[in-house]
Amino acid sequence: MTRDEADQLLKRYVGSERMLNHCYFAEAVMRRLARRLGEDEEKWGIAGLLHDIDIEVTNADLNRHCLEAQEILASRGIDPEVIDAIVMHNETATGRKRTTRFQHALAAGETITGLIVATTLVYPDKKLASVKPKSVVKRMKEKAFAASVNRDIIMECELIGIPLDEFAALSIDAMLQISGRLGL
Repeated sequence: MTRDEADQLLKRYVGSERMLNHCYFAEAVMRRLARRLGEDEEKWGIAGLLHDIDIEVTNADLNRHCLEAQEILASRGIDPEVIDAIVMHNETATGRKRTTRFQHALAAGETITGLIVATTLVYPDKKLASVKPKSVVKRMKEKAFAASVNRDIIMECELIGIPLDEFAALSIDAMLQISGRLGL
């Protein structure tokens, strides 16, 4: 499946602009992680783009989220490795733990985008370009800030060999590449 086909498929299932932007940011981070780790950039990017394809179908029910995605994506011939990473970014639904680099990268990569966006929105100019990696790392320690963002999942960056400060910098930079068209 090409990137454009994946984007069209995503838009058939996700209508919220906020969720679409989240998926685009996750795609950007995953592409950057793939480059950094010597992985398949297209495969990792598609996983980031489609990781929440069923979020509206399941009404964000963590017991079903990603299981519906598995059905949607398998019926369209998506690479089983991509489907596996997508399914495993929500361990709640599977009852299993992430074990592969791809699974950890997707979980950490899509999760840090939420913390970065939340950090951006507290800046006076609300511009991603103003956010520094050290600010994101500092916000990691503030449990009340963006309380729904699971810091333990973000820390899975270390399981793929990337320290938190580098992971934050890499993620911000990746998101900056598309932030203009997404309004940040």
